[in-house]
Amino acid sequence: MSINPHVEKNLKCAQKKSVGCFSMRARIFNTFSAQETQKLAGDILAGLIKDSPKDKALVLALMGDLGSGKTTFTQGIAKALGILGRVASPTFVLMHRFKNQKSKIEQSNYNFLIHIDAYRLSKPEEILELGFQEIISDPKNIVVIEWPEKIKNFLPKQTHFLKFKFINETQREIKA
Repeated sequence: MSINPHVEKNLKCAQKKSVGCFSMRARIFNTFSAQETQKLAGDILAGLIKDSPKDKALVLALMGDLGSGKTTFTQGIAKALGILGRVASPTFVLMHRFKNQKSKIEQSNYNFLIHIDAYRLSKPEEILELGFQEIISDPKNIVVIEWPEKIKNFLPKQTHFLKFKFINETQREIKA
């Protein structure tokens, strides 16, 4: 299977170290606590919800090393959606599905947050066994994918890439 050219361009761009590689609207954020990272996630999500088409799932691809803030960012998305309970990385189970309780974001018609961690996949095709095509086709889903590089051939062209970088114990850099 060949990779979608739009996804390939964004993926290559996200892997670069240079500033502003995502688009003309690319921004770099520095957060200095888990709480700041979570608040930023809610703010970014609100903008994406407002600007995204409503006919498919909203897909976010979180790229970065271990400990760079990807799961903390996902926790912020969950908080913004009013999801109660613990949000942990699904590294060993591959996917968690959360019901949107009471979104704090206007214009949010999403019912579910799907959190996928592709780190342990042996082959990209294994993502399909989770019903991935159905998940990303459902306009009621927000899909957050950690380690999207592992499944790049299966990402939809409208995927939003975010790049995370560990700066020090408290600081993270997030390119969105």
